[in-house]
Amino acid sequence: MSENVVCTGAVNSLKEVWEKRIKKYNEDLKREKEFQLKLVGIWEERVSLTKLREKVTREDGRVILKIEKEEWKTLPSSLVKLNQLQEWQLHRTGLVKIPEFIGRFQNLIVLDLSRNTISDIPRGIGLLTRLQELILSYNNIKTVPKELSNCASLEKLELAVNRDIRDLPQELSNLLKLTHLDLSMNRFTTIPPAVLNMPALEWLDMGSNRLEQLPDTIERFVNFRDNPLKLEVTLPPCESIDEEEERELFGLQFMHTYIQESRRAGNQVNCSTTLPNSVNADG
Repeated sequence: MSENVVCTGAVNSLKEVWEKRIKKYNEDLKREKEFQLKLVGIWEERVSLTKLREKVTREDGRVILKIEKEEWKTLPSSLVKLNQLQEWQLHRTGLVKIPEFIGRFQNLIVLDLSRNTISDIPRGIGLLTRLQELILSYNNIKTVPKELSNCASLEKLELAVNRDIRDLPQELSNLLKLTHLDLSMNRFTTIPPAVLNMPALEWLDMGSNRLEQLPDTIERFVNFRDNPLKLEVTLPPCESIDEEEERELFGLQFMHTYIQESRRAGNQVNCSTTLPNSVNADG
């Protein structure tokens, strides 16, 4: 009987030893894999950074990262080593997100990421106090963070053809230098109050949204063609290509005629008018 007890104890001890060895082996193997993955990651970061360095150019005294029609769905964190960049131009790269470390590029003046697949604007964008132009047209953005209002130098903001933006945070009225705003081809049903309170705004494109009417305070700078406005205002045929381009760019005559007709009609809807040959831009 005692021999059986001794034998069982020996087996259990041996089993315990082997279990410890197996556990240690698995832990060592896991650490080795993690180390290898880390090395691969470091190598890939270096390779990516080398490729990005090749895309850096100098134009008009600016240091520009320029990539066109080359796949870059994400940008490596090693990009922060190029923090002297003053302009990003990344078009048709398949970029899915603006990196969270964007706020570390304090020298950025222009951020042009149009024609990608970006769905969010990180809150860190507000750290770019020198940024003058933010161009994010032709993406998949749905909301705009209030932190964008901290970009005190911003003069130009383009969010056209994102198709799902419905409103802007009120804080954007603090963009005291913003003169150019393109919100065309989204889902706005009214002009956001933030826009109405932007003190320096000179040019606004609200074309191809879902606007049904305009506030009386809008008497300048807006293009709102191709919206379901309640008053039907039509334009006469253009006599030249230059005239058509100018009208599409500013929409000033169309806007003033609409406002004048809206005031004239009062509460009536479904009215129709034809734009006169010339309308005073001062209303």
